[in-house]
Amino acid sequence: MHYYIISGELSGDLYGSKLMEQLKKNDPDTRFTCWGGEYMRLQGGEMVRSLDQLAFLGFFEIFKNSFTIFQNLLFAKRNIKTLRPDILILIDYPGFNFKIAKYAKKIGIPVFWFVAPQLWAWKANRIRLLRKYVDKLFVVLPFELEYFVQRNIKTYYFGHPLLDIIEPKILSITLLGKPIIALLPGSREQEVRTMLPIMLSLTNRMSSYRFVIICVQSVKRSLYQDLIKDYNVELKFTKDILPSVSAALVTSGTATLEMSILKIPQVVCYKLNFLTYLLARIFIKIKYVSLVNILMNEKVVPELLQHNFNIENMELALKRVLQPKHRNRIIEKYNFILKKLGGPGCFEKISKTIYSDLKGGINNAATK
Repeated sequence: MHYYIISGELSGDLYGSKLMEQLKKNDPDTRFTCWGGEYMRLQGGEMVRSLDQLAFLGFFEIFKNSFTIFQNLLFAKRNIKTLRPDILILIDYPGFNFKIAKYAKKIGIPVFWFVAPQLWAWKANRIRLLRKYVDKLFVVLPFELEYFVQRNIKTYYFGHPLLDIIEPKILSITLLGKPIIALLPGSREQEVRTMLPIMLSLTNRMSSYRFVIICVQSVKRSLYQDLIKDYNVELKFTKDILPSVSAALVTSGTATLEMSILKIPQVVCYKLNFLTYLLARIFIKIKYVSLVNILMNEKVVPELLQHNFNIENMELALKRVLQPKHRNRIIEKYNFILKKLGGPGCFEKISKTIYSDLKGGINNAATK
């Protein structure tokens, strides 16, 4: 069977690779054509577009790169029409993937969507597009199941993907020397350029801590090196050190949930282009930006956004979450979140659902 998978972000590339791993267990001779990165390539995907050609964030940034996005859309449609895969799997990346879902359905290719677009936060009118163009939707947050089912979308929740990737109960590694604060400036180059310089400004104010930047492979090492040249910090291209850190400054995104699984107190930060921020304030209808706070519907961890994301607020917020009283409260809430998320096994269950549907469809077609 031939699967065509489109992801435009690092987390989607990782999730896609785990799904591919499980799909191969159902059918070892399966074929994958992919939009993504190193994770899916290592699973044997034939890469037709890489993440650095895809990851644009914010209204202004998308407008600025509109020609590249248009070219990608034209290529995707031609490529899908030429290859005629058995199924299209879309992973998050909604602005682009909605257009591809519409085209795939038009030419008769089944569409499964993994990691739902956050229509509960904004652009709820896109529900009709999901209903019309997506055969099955696999969500990763427990409350999304009810939200989409109530709107007549064929929806499944099998737990959060991170529970298959991260071991929730990891014993802390004892390290000698200063306690560690991790800096996670994001998975896109644009985020790193914006977030990391502000995060780094804190390092001279908290000299009793060791600062470690958790880097991603999809961002050039040279960019990190240019940004840190005036600071005494370390670069880590692996997350092995995370279980031993005392706290983290985290760019809002999937990493905030990762910190909760690892029981790391965190301060969530984000800063957008000013025009993008103004537009976001008009359209986005949620109180919180971090998944931790969204899942609990309360302020479990501090959020520093836009002008509030500055050196004074970072220092105050970090010192607060490091205090035993506040640290214990945060971890207590994290434990509750883990119970909400359910257990591991999400990729195996999704792959079996996709494969059985696809195999059933092929068998039915053969008997007509």
